[in-house]
Amino acid sequence: MNTQMNTRTPFLLPDVVTGSDFSQEELAEDMEGLDLGFQRIKIPSGGQLQFEIPTDDPDNPDYSKTLEGVIVHSHNSNAYWPGGHEDEEKNVPPQCQSMDGKLGAGCPGGLCAHCEHNIFGSGPNGKGKSCKNMRVIYLLQSGGFLPIQISLPPTSIRPYREFVNAAFMARRRGVCGSVVQIGLKKMNNGKDDYSVATFKRLYDFTGDDLAKVRAYADSFKEQVKLILDQRMAERETSAGSEIEVSRPVRTMPDNEGHFAVGVGAAVVSGEGDELPL
Repeated sequence: MNTQMNTRTPFLLPDVVTGSDFSQEELAEDMEGLDLGFQRIKIPSGGQLQFEIPTDDPDNPDYSKTLEGVIVHSHNSNAYWPGGHEDEEKNVPPQCQSMDGKLGAGCPGGLCAHCEHNIFGSGPNGKGKSCKNMRVIYLLQSGGFLPIQISLPPTSIRPYREFVNAAFMARRRGVCGSVVQIGLKKMNNGKDDYSVATFKRLYDFTGDDLAKVRAYADSFKEQVKLILDQRMAERETSAGSEIEVSRPVRTMPDNEGHFAVGVGAAVVSGEGDELPL
C-alpha cells in the first residue's frame, strides 16, 4: 500500500499563489466581449455506467467510468418545469429557477421553502416534488484551470450528503482538501433503471498543496457566488418579479494580482452557460 502511495501520479494544481506574468487588466482586455463557460457533465440516464465527456468534436464525445478531482465548491439549485421531465429533456427553459435553492425567479418565484411545487407529494401521481432539487458541484481535475460542472439530480443528493458527512465533516476537514473519485451505480425504482453517483475519497492534500487548493477554492467560491447573484438578478428582471428580497452586496475579491476565476468580469460572466443546470 505504501508503494502505491509513493508511485501515485502527482495532482497538478493551478499556481494560485504566484499568479501569472500578465496583469488582470491585460487578460481582461483579451477576453473583452467573450464568455467562458464551464464544461458540463451530466449524470447519465437509464442506468448507464459511463460519463459522457464533451470534446472538441460534438459528435464524438469521450466516455469514462469515473471522474477524479477536487470538489472546490458546491451549491443547491432548483428548477421547475410545468411539463416535468419531458420539458427538461427537450431543453425547455425552466419556468422558475433558483440559483441557490432558496429563492426562485420566474413563475411562481419567491422563497423556495414556501413554494407549493417544492413539497413532497407535489410531483406526478403525488410522488416526489414537481420542482427539481439539485446539487451543483465543481470538480477541478489534475492539470486543469477551471473545474467541470456536474449537476447531481435528486437521487444522487443523498449519496453525496452521506459521503461529505463521513469523509469530511466527521474528520473536521474541508471538502476541497482531498482528491475524490466520482462513479456511477445502476438502480431501479420498480419500473425504470436510473444512474446514481457514487463517491470515494482517494487521498488528502498536505503542506503546500493543501494551501494551494484552499486558496483556489476560496477565490473560486467568491467568483461563483457573484455570478449567481448577477444571474438571479437578471432572471428576476426578465420575469418581471415584484418580490423584493435583500441580498448581500458582493464585490470582486482583491487578490493583488494573484489568482482569480474570471479575470475581469468578462471572462467568467453571468452571460455564459447557465451555471446551475
